[in-house]
Amino acid sequence: MDLGLNEQQEMLRKMARDFLTTECPKKLVRDMEEDEKGYSPELWRKMAELGWLGLPFAEQYGGMGSSFLDLCVLLEEMGRACLPSPFFTTVVLSGLAIADVGDDAQKQDFLTAIANGERIVAFAMDEASGGYDAASIAVEAHHHGDHYTVKGTKLFVQYAHVADWILVVARTRKAHRPEDGITLLLVKNEPPGVTCTVMPTLAKDKQCEVVFNDAKATALGRPDHGWPEVARVVQRAAVAKSVEMVGGAQQVLEMSVAYAKERVQFDKPIASFQAIQHHCANMALNVDSARLLAYEAACKISDGEPCDTEAAMCKAWASDAYQRVALLGHQVHGAIGFTLDHDMQLYSRRAKAAEVMLGDADYHRELLAQQLET
Repeated sequence: MDLGLNEQQEMLRKMARDFLTTECPKKLVRDMEEDEKGYSPELWRKMAELGWLGLPFAEQYGGMGSSFLDLCVLLEEMGRACLPSPFFTTVVLSGLAIADVGDDAQKQDFLTAIANGERIVAFAMDEASGGYDAASIAVEAHHHGDHYTVKGTKLFVQYAHVADWILVVARTRKAHRPEDGITLLLVKNEPPGVTCTVMPTLAKDKQCEVVFNDAKATALGRPDHGWPEVARVVQRAAVAKSVEMVGGAQQVLEMSVAYAKERVQFDKPIASFQAIQHHCANMALNVDSARLLAYEAACKISDGEPCDTEAAMCKAWASDAYQRVALLGHQVHGAIGFTLDHDMQLYSRRAKAAEVMLGDADYHRELLAQQLET
C-alpha cells in the first residue's frame, strides 16, 4: 500500500513550504494577532495569484480542479506556518459547500470571486448550545417571496468581521425531526441587518459574534433540506482541520528536537538525556499516528467514499494529539517556551483552539461509538 504523496503533491508541498517560510514569518503571525483585520491582504492576494484560493474548484470558475487530498497537502503546510488568514472559512467551509449545492449562477459568482481573491466568505453555524447536531440550530429564517430574512445570533464565526458574505445554517421550518427544516443561506455582510463583533480568544484568531437582525438572505441548495450538506461540510472540515493540526504538531516536534540538540546542560546536550528522548519519541508517535488517520480520511473523501468512521477517528485523535505534542514541546523547551517571544506558545495556543473547533475529542468519540454500534 502506497501511503506517500504523488509527484505533483510533493511539488505542491515544497512550493507551499518555501512560500510560507518567506511570506509568513512568525513576525507576521504575531503582528496579525494584534491587527484589526487579522490577516494580510497582500499575502491573500499572493495566495490568489498562486491559485491556492481556487485549488479545489473547477477550472470553469477560475480554479485548478484539484482534489480534496491536494487541498489537505496545502492545509498541512498552513498549519505548520500558523498562517493567519480566512482561507479555511472561505475555501474549505464555504467554498466547497457552494461548489456542492450552489446553482450555476451562484457558482459562477462566488467561486470565481473566491478564486480571484476578491471575496471572503464566513461560515456561521455555532450557537450558544455549542453543538454540531441539527437540534442545536435555533437561529430562524423566514421566507418572503424570493428571499429569506434571518434573525438571531451565531458565535465563533471566523473572520466574519472582514467577510463580504456569510453562509448561515438556519432553521427555515419547524419539523418533528430536527434534521428537517434546515437551510443554508447566503447573507451579504452589511448593516443594519448584520452586526459583527470580534470575540477575545486564546489563539487571537478573529472569531466573531454575529447578530442577524432580519438580514436578507438567499437559499443555497434545497430549502428545508440542507442538513445533509451541512453534515457533509462539518465532516469534511473536521478532516481538513485535523490535517492542519498535523502540520502544527510536526513543526513543534522539529522545533523540540532541534532545541534538544543545541541546549546544553551539565556539559552535554539535553538530547542525550533519556527523559528528553522519550518526550521526543512520544511526540513523533502522536504526530505520525495523527497524520495517518487524517490522510486516510482525506483519501476517502477525495475518492468519494463514505468516511464517517475515519473522520470521527482522525478529529478525535488529532484534537488530543496536538495538545499532547504541544505539552511535551513545552517540557523540552522549559521556561523559554512559555515566553511570548518564543514560537512554542504560538502552537500551544492554536492546539487548544483547534481542539474544540468542529467538535472536540469527546464529541467525535461519541460519533465513533455510534458508528461502531450500527
